[in-house]
Amino acid sequence: MGSLFRSEEMALCQLFLQSEAAYACVSELGELGLVQFRDLNPDVNAFQRKFVNEVRRCDEMERKLRYLEKEIKKDGIPMLDTGESPEAPQPREMIDLEATFEKLENELREVNQNAEALKRNFLELTELKHILRKTQVFFDEQEGGVNQTTESMTRALITDEARTTGASMGPVQLGYMEKSNEREDYLPCFVAGVILRERLPAFERMLWRACRGNVFLRQAMIETPLEDPTNGDQVHKSVFIIFFQGDQLKTRVKKICEGFRATLYPCPEAPADRREMAMGVMTRIEDLNTVLGQTQDHRHRVLVAAAKNLKNWFVKVRKIKAIYHTLNLFNLDVTQKCLIAECWVPLLDFETIQLALRRGTERSGSSVPPILNRMQTFENPPTYNRTNKFTKAFQALIDAYGVASYREMNPAPYTIITFPFLFAVMFGDLGHGAIMALFGLWMIRKEKGLAAQKTDNEIWNIFFGGRYIIFLMGVFSMYTGLIYNDIFSKSLNIFGSHWHMSYNKSTVMDNKFLQLSPKVDYEGAPYPFGMDPIWQVASANKIIFHNAYKMKISIIFGVIHMIFGVVMSWHNHTYFRNRISLIYEFIPQLVFLLLLFFYMVLLMFIKWIKFAATNNKPYSEACAPSILITFIDMVLFNTPKPPPENCETYMFFGQHYIQVLFVLVAVGCIPVMLLAKPLLIMQARKQANVQPIAGATSDAETGGVSNGGSHGGGGGHEEEEELSEIFIHQSIHTIEYVLGSVSHTASYLRLWALSLAHAQLAEVLWTMVLSIGLKQEGPVGGIVLTCVFAFWAILTVGILVLMEGLSAFLHTLRLHWVEFQSKFYKGQGYAFQPFSFDAIIENGAAAAEE
Repeated sequence: MGSLFRSEEMALCQLFLQSEAAYACVSELGELGLVQFRDLNPDVNAFQRKFVNEVRRCDEMERKLRYLEKEIKKDGIPMLDTGESPEAPQPREMIDLEATFEKLENELREVNQNAEALKRNFLELTELKHILRKTQVFFDEQEGGVNQTTESMTRALITDEARTTGASMGPVQLGYMEKSNEREDYLPCFVAGVILRERLPAFERMLWRACRGNVFLRQAMIETPLEDPTNGDQVHKSVFIIFFQGDQLKTRVKKICEGFRATLYPCPEAPADRREMAMGVMTRIEDLNTVLGQTQDHRHRVLVAAAKNLKNWFVKVRKIKAIYHTLNLFNLDVTQKCLIAECWVPLLDFETIQLALRRGTERSGSSVPPILNRMQTFENPPTYNRTNKFTKAFQALIDAYGVASYREMNPAPYTIITFPFLFAVMFGDLGHGAIMALFGLWMIRKEKGLAAQKTDNEIWNIFFGGRYIIFLMGVFSMYTGLIYNDIFSKSLNIFGSHWHMSYNKSTVMDNKFLQLSPKVDYEGAPYPFGMDPIWQVASANKIIFHNAYKMKISIIFGVIHMIFGVVMSWHNHTYFRNRISLIYEFIPQLVFLLLLFFYMVLLMFIKWIKFAATNNKPYSEACAPSILITFIDMVLFNTPKPPPENCETYMFFGQHYIQVLFVLVAVGCIPVMLLAKPLLIMQARKQANVQPIAGATSDAETGGVSNGGSHGGGGGHEEEEELSEIFIHQSIHTIEYVLGSVSHTASYLRLWALSLAHAQLAEVLWTMVLSIGLKQEGPVGGIVLTCVFAFWAILTVGILVLMEGLSAFLHTLRLHWVEFQSKFYKGQGYAFQPFSFDAIIENGAAAAEE
């Protein structure tokens, strides 16, 4: 079978490369992305490998590029991304790249340091400008009469000393005063500075407590925020001026200012000196603005030039690093002139890989061709399923459960049909399905542009990655919506109802629970496609009819789905030549499922075909037996209850004997599944009369590999399972299958339950919301209808499409993982992870965005 239904056949190969050609050959293999290398130096520390210095150089270049990227993003400069992937540079080009990055980093750091110093100087001058302005206001207020308060404060400060010495002072001026030998400690002076606004209340309290109230503080806010030169943040500050007397208070005030990180500036006392200083400050600020503008322009030019090549530089450096990291996985031969590698390769791409190796050898100028030899191995190869943009999402759903064992049947191709179909059974609505299908179709039509955006929004990436699944789920939901004849909880009367009323209009309007008789009011021919639209207005028995129909089709689809899963196990057993499992597991499992649950499905069809409301007894609807009661009586060997008068006990001749036979055979399959395989293995071991060695029992189940990729029962386990473990495992599997057949069949009833819930929610939204707007008349009715429709549309998309769609999606996923795949899919393999530049660059870009 093709690779679509099974993973690719893989081969373990040994690769010999000349040292001069190794870099170019690995580069070609990275562009190809079809080779998974094995680490031949697992015990060697990463810092002791041959190419560790080259990897470190690449790390350093990446660090410099990340620094450039951060500065470019900080300035909001767009980075040119052509979408092209340049080839990996030659080793000699690393020196040129390193020199270029070193020059750019040094130049940018120097520019940033100069800009930071200029901004710091600009901040200091700006703060000094505000201090000179605000203090001028303080001194102007003092000259205008506030000196009385200051005089009182000064007098209070020197009261005690004045009383002692008998000296007296006149009114004191705020500011620096000429020193006097007698009263030097008591002459008032001041300091001025700037502090963060949020620290000001604590600063005032500390001054008051530490100086015992012997200071006078004035403060004013700076209206415009200032830029912090360290991080570029906008900060709010306030200007303050503190008046005090004595050197002791001066020292204490300065320490407090230092503790609160307040910046102190010199402020002359004389108004003329302050004006002169302010003019000098304004001149210096203008000069600094000019220099800062030139510095920013130079920085912008450097970053714009770097932004044009940054993406390509990242790609080149990551490719070089990936090549040297891969070369570290290789072994050196004794002559130190040849590198030896081991790798997994797909057999179909063997020639393509050899061509890539030849191209690499030609690029390097080497005269010695590389050698690629297949190796004999009993190790399980990796699982490689080829996918495209359509099948990738479906394969991801399967791999989320577990990566398939090597060459095991791949459920993904069948999931492409069964997944959206079972989803649609639960979500069936023509309108809701159309919304979902249109959304998926829009993403498919715009996929190139949407993929180029490369957003880091995880929810959007999930939707976009599953665009084909969403589109198919919407299309299948439209189909089942037509079958249910349900569009936003209403029906389409396309072909005309096949029911007609024999009652007059008044009788129908006065009797809400009046029922139509199929014998009188039905034409006899069924509605051409889907449900007859009259069931939408059948208020009395609409839910009863829909429940019976959807419950039965849920069981029918579930049993068919499980039988198909069991049949898939037959393909695994025949492919791996596991005759014991084929005869003593597959056949009993299939017989058990067919004789019990598929027989129940057949009874449903017999009942639909044989019994009808238009028939007379014994085939009228009154004589139709309950399938559930019949199945329970069959399993428990109960005698059916007597049927109504003129009705038959059984649906067909010999039903009782056939049911007894089916149950006995099904029960007889249980000990076969439980004991046959372990007993045959035990008998085979006795005949061989050998101790357990590397065997085939477990590997036949998982699909072991020998001879470099051929399927068979080869090794993979160092020891064969003990007999006790085999009996235990077989018992667990048998009990799980027998009980699971019952529980899994019942689990498919979720198809009926969610379909009923979805239909009822749609009807509630129509009845409780939209119908209110439809009943309004006149111009006001149009406005009300517009508002009500908008509200109804939001609830429809948010609840019925998104939330109900997510619920149906999860239930469908469970039906595939548990009920379907458990019949044949082990999922015990490991994924093929080839050395691919595309994957490495994509992962590196995602990590950089995070």
